Amino acid sequence: MIRAIVIDDELLSLQSNTRKLKESGVEVVKTFSNGLDLLDELNELDFHAAFLDIEMPSVNGLDLAKQIKAQKNDACIVFVTAYRDYAIEAFELQSIDYLLKPILKDRLELTLKRIEKQLDLTPDSVTTPVISSLQVVCFEEFTVYSNNEPIKWRTTKAKELFAFFITHLQTYINRDIIIENLWPHTDYQKAKVQLHTAVSYLRKTLDAVGYPGVLAFSNESYSLRLENFHCDVIELEEVLDRCLDVNEYNIAELERVMHLYTGDYMTKNDYEWALIKKQPIRHKVLSSLEKMIDYYTQRNMPNKQHEYLQLLIYHSPYSDSTVQRLMQWYIQAGNRGEAIKLYTNFKSTLHKDIGITPSEMASELYESILK
Repeated sequence: MIRAIVIDDELLSLQSNTRKLKESGVEVVKTFSNGLDLLDELNELDFHAAFLDIEMPSVNGLDLAKQIKAQKNDACIVFVTAYRDYAIEAFELQSIDYLLKPILKDRLELTLKRIEKQLDLTPDSVTTPVISSLQVVCFEEFTVYSNNEPIKWRTTKAKELFAFFITHLQTYINRDIIIENLWPHTDYQKAKVQLHTAVSYLRKTLDAVGYPGVLAFSNESYSLRLENFHCDVIELEEVLDRCLDVNEYNIAELERVMHLYTGDYMTKNDYEWALIKKQPIRHKVLSSLEKMIDYYTQRNMPNKQHEYLQLLIYHSPYSDSTVQRLMQWYIQAGNRGEAIKLYTNFKSTLHKDIGITPSEMASELYESILK
């Protein structure tokens, strides 16, 4: 498996590129929104390839590539940018490829094949941890991969049933409760037939991908007894529940798992029953982000503070207090223009989406900037 790092100062682009790499079977070792942070940790990272943006404020991607090659000559450099202008310079630096945003899946596969060929990533030449062939993505949109390929479901209800079992993993759920949640407006006898059909399809699908006999039935109840697989929400919750206090010993782990949270729990699937899981996870994530921001503030790490303030606003766009905090950050950094832009966009979003205005404190802060 290719191990990679991803560097991009645009948060949405960073998350998108990271997700696409993972979907293509790449192990993303770490992500950075600031090139200087990468240079601080470069000697400690073990990776095969670096996916670099070029236009970045702290360190230009071309300069960053030179420093990476100086310390890790075998690393493959892939530039990911919205501009074609740097292609010649990129290849002069012996980069292995040059991708234009947004990354297309087929084009990325070609890049990964080039990396594998250059590194000769055969089973004997690289020793990496064996990962499960089954990967379950619950954040934003529920998707299941087998050997990095999306599973093709016989029916949408078979997929939803699996999502329901993942939400209640290792727990026996009575047949009638499943029917109430997945077939709430269907005649009971017809719903029972549809449940049995969906269970049959689900069992066949799991058998086909190497997980036979994992769906148990006892006393009119079903339970998914699934092991040896990877699930983003399980990994995230395990870390957040364990790292209630942010400190120097767990901050790196928190950074790693926080980027698993790309959106609310199964939000694109519109499963009404998933709402019971959505809010608790969202609360955990936002609470942990606030603690991480406090940690970086106390240790005078402004770049990290800025990165996670942006991430917090991305996940909680109506948070007045967070907007004020980021405005203060911009003021202290001497960037009044960004503070004004932030407030203006926030005011427009509040008015458009929920018909309210920013708080008096936020408005006063904005007025003080103008003066």
